[in-house]
Order: sequence, then structure tokens, then C-alpha cells
Amino acid sequence: MPVRKVMLTLAACAGLAACGDTLGEQAVGGAAIGAGTAVVTGNSALQGAAIGAAGNVAYCQLNPSRCN
Repeated sequence: MPVRKVMLTLAACAGLAACGDTLGEQAVGGAAIGAGTAVVTGNSALQGAAIGAAGNVAYCQLNPSRCN
């Protein structure tokens, strides 16, 4: 993957981090951001949604003070 795509993906994830108050909100927010980032970088939206949901839920569950 070219460096430009990696940098764009990292910037999108950092700038659009979406937590949420409930587990469902965390999953939906992460899925939306993951799918959007995947489409922008030319990858699978379904894979991006799955990775985004899992990543956001994991982050918010491990760092609840940063997700409010």
C-alpha cells in the first residue's frame, strides 16, 4: 500500500474518531468511519466497516475516560 494511502487512512481515523455512549453506538460509529475510509482508499467497504467497528469498540472499552 502506498505511503499516501496509509497517511490518509491514519489521518481519517484520528480526525474522525467516534466513540459513543453505548456499545452499539461505538460499533456503528466505528463501522461508518471504517467503511468511509476504505472507500476513499479504494479498499473493501465491508472489511473497513468490520475493522472500524472492532477497533472503535476495543478502544472505547479499554479507554472509557477518552470516549466521553
